[in-house]
Amino acid sequence: MAGASLLALLDDISTILDDVATMTKVAAKKTAGVLGDDLALNANQVAGVRANRELPVVWAVAKGSLWNKAILVPAALAISALAPWAVTPLLLLGGLYLCYEGAEKLAHRWLHPAHTTAAPLAPARATASADADTARIERGKIKGAIRTDFILSAEIIVIALGTVAAASLLTQFGVLAAVALAMTVFVYGLVAMIVKLDDIGLWLLRRQGAGWWPRAQRHLGSGMVAAAPKLMRTLSVLGTAAMFLVGGGIIVHAWPALDHVMASLAASLDAIAILGPAMAWLAKPAASALIGLVAGALVLLVIQGLSHWRAASQRA
Repeated sequence: MAGASLLALLDDISTILDDVATMTKVAAKKTAGVLGDDLALNANQVAGVRANRELPVVWAVAKGSLWNKAILVPAALAISALAPWAVTPLLLLGGLYLCYEGAEKLAHRWLHPAHTTAAPLAPARATASADADTARIERGKIKGAIRTDFILSAEIIVIALGTVAAASLLTQFGVLAAVALAMTVFVYGLVAMIVKLDDIGLWLLRRQGAGWWPRAQRHLGSGMVAAAPKLMRTLSVLGTAAMFLVGGGIIVHAWPALDHVMASLAASLDAIAILGPAMAWLAKPAASALIGLVAGALVLLVIQGLSHWRAASQRA
């Protein structure tokens, strides 16, 4: 009797694991579209730190991302079970924050005038001050990257949850946990490779030897060193654009009427000959990014207006 019960338990566990594996593949395919934006955003967020601090910063953000998902997975399951109506408003707030962050980056040079140059410091004091500033900037980058990751992780978790909504609670938890872990490892593994691309290229460039293989390594290293700054500049642009794209996409999905209008526009463009499919493929992302830009600018104006009003009230 006990043996039969054990076999039945093992069979149930095997069935759940099979369901988790199958549904994880489906969820991963559905969330793959967010990964490109996630990668560009996070690579852009951790760029600009000292070479010897790049990997520690990536690791710090990756740990923060794991903590984000450790909070989001049970929270998403609880909200989905107890208050499913709250999922869309919460995502909408996250999307608006992403749009605001992108707009703030674009407007930074106009909204934040350059600081006046401080008086020269003694060498020891200058070094200590520079180290303190570097550490502060690094902490700011880590916190900003973790905040951005929280919103992107929330979108990934919600998309994955939608694919397993009809499954048991245990299966849902297994799928969400597997997707969260896999996405974190994949994204931050690639981010680490991207930020160390110039160092890898430099290592290849210094390879010794006269054979074809060392020469090929040096040529590859030279190309990687030359490409690294261009790649980081490109990721900086793509990272800011991804904020509008993801944030605008969340706003569109949260507004059914707007989502319907954009779907109709894409269908109309798809019906046009020759350039129709390409235009339809680009129309919705472009419109989402534009909506994100407008929404971010509006939120930025509101926040700046409140900030100026508060400052004026304090002076009065």
